[in-house]
Parts: sequence; structure tokens; C-alpha cells
Amino acid sequence: MAEVSHVPVMLDEWVDALVLDPDGRYVDATFGRGGHSRAILERLSPQGRLLALDRDPEAVREGERLVRRDARFTIVHASFGQLDEVLAEHGWDKVSGVGFDLGLSSPQLDQAQRGFSFQQEGPLDMRMNPDEGQPLSAMLRTVSERELAKLIRDYGDERFAGRIARAILQAMREGRMKTTADLERVCFHAVPRSARYHGVHPATRTFQALRIWVNDEMEQLRQGLSAAIRHLRAAGRLVVIAFHSGEDRIVRDVIEQAVHPCTCPPQFPVCVCGRRPSMRWVQKKPLRPDEREVEINPRSRSARLRIAEAVS
Repeated sequence: MAEVSHVPVMLDEWVDALVLDPDGRYVDATFGRGGHSRAILERLSPQGRLLALDRDPEAVREGERLVRRDARFTIVHASFGQLDEVLAEHGWDKVSGVGFDLGLSSPQLDQAQRGFSFQQEGPLDMRMNPDEGQPLSAMLRTVSERELAKLIRDYGDERFAGRIARAILQAMREGRMKTTADLERVCFHAVPRSARYHGVHPATRTFQALRIWVNDEMEQLRQGLSAAIRHLRAAGRLVVIAFHSGEDRIVRDVIEQAVHPCTCPPQFPVCVCGRRPSMRWVQKKPLRPDEREVEINPRSRSARLRIAEAVS
């Protein structure tokens, strides 16, 4: 398998925030094509260790090449929603840091057979792990118009979600929905003519929403973040890059719950619930890529980087 090209977003900021102890144990929860993992390994001493996860078999195969070159590195074929189980299997209780990069890798978008992009015609699949779950084509056969509109609105921030959902399901019933090219055409013609040629392509947000739905990404993210917080040692770092506003809200809210866990009514003069913070914010207001990075890598423009630290 040839080396693949993928430009990690905000790489220096991400690694600088994550790796504070060169001798520590770290988790790259989203290996992708390994840009972040390689950068972490450059910061680690011979005693440091890195465990990476990815649910995409092709990403795991890329990681296995790195395993053969660096004994400090291990990769596991698993979703970050399974972080608890993976750490238990490897005998890792507390770790020095866990990093997430929630964007798709460029190779995933470029491979037509994965069905992630409307730039090339491919099957209606969109699964991160092709051996797990149902492809998009199967899921569209059982969803209602109301449910589909809601998920396109919630996961895609799509203002024409109702029109698009109606058009997709009509095309399914009429047998006109076989490939990603069909889905792209349906989305394009479902939006008003005045919205077809301004801003992002009319199918962009719907493709994003459907991918998130197929892979249960929001629930996986909640589970992965909660597990990461439980397994951080004192002063251990949680560093997350999100590209979607819904994902970023989950990141913010899960961390905020650990920073301010008290459930006492506001009028109580002192806390009586006994809940104590397990995290503190290092960077609550998300960092954004600078203009130069956006110019070089336009896909970075929506990136948001948040940083939190475990308290003792």
C-alpha cells in the first residue's frame, strides 16, 4: 500500500497542547492516515508509548506499517466509542493525553467506492468500517421523511432539509437512487434555484449529515470523550479538533459537564451534592486555523480546537 497524502489540520497546535510528558502514554483516538500519530512519536522519548484507534480497515493497514517501524506504537481496529474496552485490553488505566481529530481523511473522500463524496460516483455506503453496520442504501429504505429531515437539519445545518428529505425518499421509491451521483443530483434539484449556485454545493451538508447518521458518530463521540476523561491522569490533556458545529457542541458540553459537575440549585450558597470537577479548561474558546493554513488547506477553514486538562 503506497504512502497516502493527507494534510493534518492545525497539527502543531494539536500536538503542542497534547504532549507535555515525553515519557507518557498517549492515545490518538482518530488515526486516519497517521499524521498526528507520527507527530506525537517525534515528541516521545524511548519510554513513551502511543496507542491509536481507527474503525476504518484501510487506516489500520496504514497504521500497521508504522507499527513495524516504531515499537512504541500500537494500533487497534476500533471506534473511539470503544476506548474503554481498548484501554482495558491493553492494561492502560491512566494516560497522559487523548487526542481526537474528527475530520474525514482526504483518502476517504477520494475513494469513490466508499461513497463519502459526491465528487466521484460510488455506491450509497458511507460506512467507516465496511464490515460493520448497514450501508446508507439500506438505512434509507426504513427511515421516515420526518426522521430524515430532522437528521439532515441537525447533522448538516441544512435549511432545506425538509425538501431534500422528501426528494430523496421519492427517488428511492421510484428506483432513481442507486449511487452517490444520483444522491447529488437529487439534493441539487431539491433546493430552490436561487440557492444552487451560491456558497457550498447543495449536496455538501446532506452528505455530511448522512455520513454522521450512518456511522452513529455523535453517540460514538460522546462515549469516546467520556472514556477519555475517565482515563486521564492528573494534568493529562484532552485535545479535540472538530469540523462540524454539532460535534463541537458535544465536545464543549461533555467537557463542561466535567468542569462544572455540581447539580445544586443556583440559589444554594454552598455545594451539597458532593460532585467535584474532574477537568479544567485550558482552551474553552476554540482555536481556529490562521489565514495561511486556510489558504494552503481550504478544508481547515471550519476547524475548531478545544483543550482541557484533568485535575487531581
